[in-house]
Amino acid sequence: MAYRTNEELAAGPLDELMARIKLLLDKKSIEDAQDVSAVMGGEKRPAVRLSGLIKEFETIEQQNLLTMSPNQIKKWRNPKKRAVANLVGVIGDKEIASLTRDDAIAFREWWQKRIVEDGLDIGTANKDIGHVSKMLRVVDLTHQLKLEPVFRNLRLSGAVPGQRAAFTAEFIQEKILAEGALDGLNDEARHLIYVIADTGLRLSEAANLTTETIHLDREIPHVRVRPNGRRLKTGHSARDIPLVGGALAAIKLHPDGFPRYRDKAASLSALVNKVLASKELLPTSEHSLYSLRHTFEDRLTAVEAPEKVIASLMGHKWIRPKYGAGPSLAQKREWLQKIAFTPPGRM
Repeated sequence: MAYRTNEELAAGPLDELMARIKLLLDKKSIEDAQDVSAVMGGEKRPAVRLSGLIKEFETIEQQNLLTMSPNQIKKWRNPKKRAVANLVGVIGDKEIASLTRDDAIAFREWWQKRIVEDGLDIGTANKDIGHVSKMLRVVDLTHQLKLEPVFRNLRLSGAVPGQRAAFTAEFIQEKILAEGALDGLNDEARHLIYVIADTGLRLSEAANLTTETIHLDREIPHVRVRPNGRRLKTGHSARDIPLVGGALAAIKLHPDGFPRYRDKAASLSALVNKVLASKELLPTSEHSLYSLRHTFEDRLTAVEAPEKVIASLMGHKWIRPKYGAGPSLAQKREWLQKIAFTPPGRM
């Protein structure tokens, strides 16, 4: 039950007032002065400071976190912590009810200065502003604090969407999949590269494959992308992908998945990108492990796979309404076999 002051209850509907009295009666707290004061609006409204904003927001959004893995919750929370810490560093740990438009503009100007002087990304600044704005909006709506929307329309212009580059198919086959090219990586990390190259799986999807989602004993060996203790990126991400080429060879070596990197896709990405860079296997600064997924899509396009098949394999939304079960495993394997890489002789 949301807190209301005496004045708010008096101005509100009678039903809410009666519901609060019934609550006190049900709890046998009608003679407890402290409980009565809290339920009937006699207490001063608790002040929320910026330092407590994330905790308050997380409490309100707890149902949204139920389907997330521990690492997904950490990734959800960290950018919000960074945004609040940056704001507190600029204006101090103020009560959210006392925030002003001048405070918000000061934060925006602080980010503008960092972008100009330190070369930081405009997109990061806008994410900070967006996170703070959303948390304030949700807390305000829940507790009816009547806060002013001080961060409204303060996003910085000039942001350029990032675009990871794709490798050429020849570069992957001749360089990345060359015999011994990935020596120095542990087996799981090296074999995950082979899996991603021939399935187009997102890093987190490949790293979180398990016994339940790997099906090597079927007529068409395949993996299933399912929530399995974590939230998928989109509602279209759930899909079945046949195993061919290096992906099939690698999964045969890991029928239970890759426990070292389960729920640790960021660690996998950091390690592999570091090793690829050290071996000069990233042609430009825009290339990364994730570029394998972009290459996968480009290769399907190059062999003129139907767009519906490409969307089904990538886990993208199909532009037309969804009818039926979509492309079968056999249909998808037919196109994947056209683009399958040859794995190195020594896995």
